[in-house]
Amino acid sequence: MADMSPLFRRKPSGERLVTLIRKPGCHLCDDAQVVVEKVCGDLGVPWEGKDITEDQELHDRYWEQIPVVLVDGRQHTFWRVNEDRLRKALTE
Repeated sequence: MADMSPLFRRKPSGERLVTLIRKPGCHLCDDAQVVVEKVCGDLGVPWEGKDITEDQELHDRYWEQIPVVLVDGRQHTFWRVNEDRLRKALTE
């Protein structure tokens, strides 16, 4: 079943987009954000944060996996973000 929400669609321009799904007060989320900010900043890739406590769909889908990183709307990783792996995903 295809997910039709705008969050999960690749941007038509072909531009990469990283989405960090997190919640307030989560130390793993804070760690993940540091990695996402660094890699995206180095590569000039836009990223966005989504708060799982403000979106029921994200909560239902990812609650047990946060933080979750999406690359172009597809799940890339969860819990711990590996800088080298994220960098590779964004440059291939």
